[in-house]
Amino acid sequence: QVQLVESGGGLVQAGGSLRLSCVASGRASGNYAMGWFRQAPGKERAFVAFINWSGGNTDYRDSVKGRFTISRDNAKNTVYLLMNSLKSEDTAVYYCAAGGIGGRATEAYEYWGQGTQVTVSS
Repeated sequence: QVQLVESGGGLVQAGGSLRLSCVASGRASGNYAMGWFRQAPGKERAFVAFINWSGGNTDYRDSVKGRFTISRDNAKNTVYLLMNSLKSEDTAVYYCAAGGIGGRATEAYEYWGQGTQVTVSS
């Protein structure tokens, strides 16, 4: 079992930055691929970014490429999402996820955090 706790969300003006953190605890938490997803009101949960267990492979949805950066510190069992040049359409609840496979599909992840709200004002 792996527990995930996100933090770092909040209210920011358009063009600003936030850094989300996700701390993992539990069995072999450092061996999982990690992902960030987001869910806006009335919409389905959507892929944002992925990083494999070593940090050597990353992937992003097109709308955040060049603005968001995913990284991880396995010594701290923590994954980060640095979000720059934020836009109003980035407003959503952001979820951290851990899975043996990872990737863009929600089904590839076994464990989920509780989410952290990001609100971007225009």
